[in-house]
Amino acid sequence: MSFSERMLKIDRRIIFLVIGLCTLLPLLYPVGLPIKISPEVRGVYDYIEGLPERSVFLLSLDFDPASKPELHPQAIALLRHAFRKNLRVVAMTLWVSGTGMADQLLTQVAKEAGKEIGKDYVFLGWSPGGTAVIINMGQDLYTAFPSDYGGKPTKGLPVLEGVQSLKDVSYAMSLAAGNPGVEAWYVFGKDKYKFELGGGCTGVIAPGLYPLLRSGQINGLIGGLRGAAEYESLIGQKGRAVAGMDAQSATHVAIVALVAICNIFYFSLRRQAKRQGHV
Repeated sequence: MSFSERMLKIDRRIIFLVIGLCTLLPLLYPVGLPIKISPEVRGVYDYIEGLPERSVFLLSLDFDPASKPELHPQAIALLRHAFRKNLRVVAMTLWVSGTGMADQLLTQVAKEAGKEIGKDYVFLGWSPGGTAVIINMGQDLYTAFPSDYGGKPTKGLPVLEGVQSLKDVSYAMSLAAGNPGVEAWYVFGKDKYKFELGGGCTGVIAPGLYPLLRSGQINGLIGGLRGAAEYESLIGQKGRAVAGMDAQSATHVAIVALVAICNIFYFSLRRQAKRQGHV
């Protein structure tokens, strides 16, 4: 059996091992490959970067653990940026299944930044009603959320000083894995109460949100893991998203290389067979 024949009949477990290593190693030891920043991601970054200190930043974490790989890094990058800018962060979720996860990540990043709950940030949690919650917040935030996730009354919290409704929000972001999400925040929020809105989403639903972006209904969009990696690069804190893009790139290169090598061996055998008069 020739070398080309042996290579074409290689044990598939070796191929699985190669792909596994190409995925695992960049996650453990990120390279930080250059990432081109898209205009839609820069739109979110530039708006937050331009906000004055103590402006109100509303972050709606509208996803659950199933979408954590893509949206969790987006949330961490946005919170790090907001806390670095010393903004007042008001976080919430329209997805009851993501409440615990949202509280955990907010607490984690706030602790990392040395921020104090009630003074620098608050997690309102979840309230029943779906899109009706957005309308209620546009009329009176304290009616929609009389207490925060920990049960403390929201009225009188220093972080909410001067905030009565969505009209007092400087910038809002919805990180969404579906509905309710970015579209709901535009239709029932920005369109009615005239605050600036940006969006973040999983890669699979990003194409459906580009009409909102192109029409100016949202000022920026962070799409999937790639968008999270771009945002991490912009704030200068490369994390899981950049590592994930390294792993994705390495895996793609390995697959292309394997396909190319197999084709080389295949056509090499074809040429050998023709020379021997078997074809």
